[in-house]
Amino acid sequence: MFEEGKVYELLLVTKSNITPVGVVKRGESFHFKLFGGRSAAEIKEHPFAVLHITQDAELLVKAALNLPLELEFEEAEKVPLNRVKGLTAIEGKVEWSEEEWEDELGRTTVLKCSLTPVHVKMVPSHPKPLSRADYALLEMAVHLTRLFVATRRNDVERAREIYKEIWKRYQEYRHFGGKSEVAERIIGLSFISMRWNT
Repeated sequence: MFEEGKVYELLLVTKSNITPVGVVKRGESFHFKLFGGRSAAEIKEHPFAVLHITQDAELLVKAALNLPLELEFEEAEKVPLNRVKGLTAIEGKVEWSEEEWEDELGRTTVLKCSLTPVHVKMVPSHPKPLSRADYALLEMAVHLTRLFVATRRNDVERAREIYKEIWKRYQEYRHFGGKSEVAERIIGLSFISMRWNT
């Protein structure tokens, strides 16, 4: 199901949080980084997680932006957590370490994680055709999270560049037939972030 070296966007469930993560499979384990937040704190205290596969771009974006989610949960089979009902789930124990990370937005500490599966629950799904609008929506959300970092650090020039990228992806999203209110929410949040922080 996973090709080694490719980055896959999955949903990560920890003790009380759900967030999307970029995951790379290496050997028998799945590797990802967490840039702070509740999921990172929970893994440090309770080193278990469930990775979920979904083709729902809007679900990934809502989870990334902490927007309300309509999900049903059930007890996991082999780890002391809940998992999302109806999605393929990879349950596992997480090993982690902290390391310094630096990019154009600055320096921070990240939690490097490796999840070793102890149970996989496959859920039959009806694959949806790939939509370029979905990809544009995902990119809008990624850029929005980066915009928040740039504005918090008062990096006005970088914030303006990221803001332009959000608008570019929004135009693509509309061009490719996207109609989700989540896209409008991203535009609103990006405007507020720019107005009050630069």
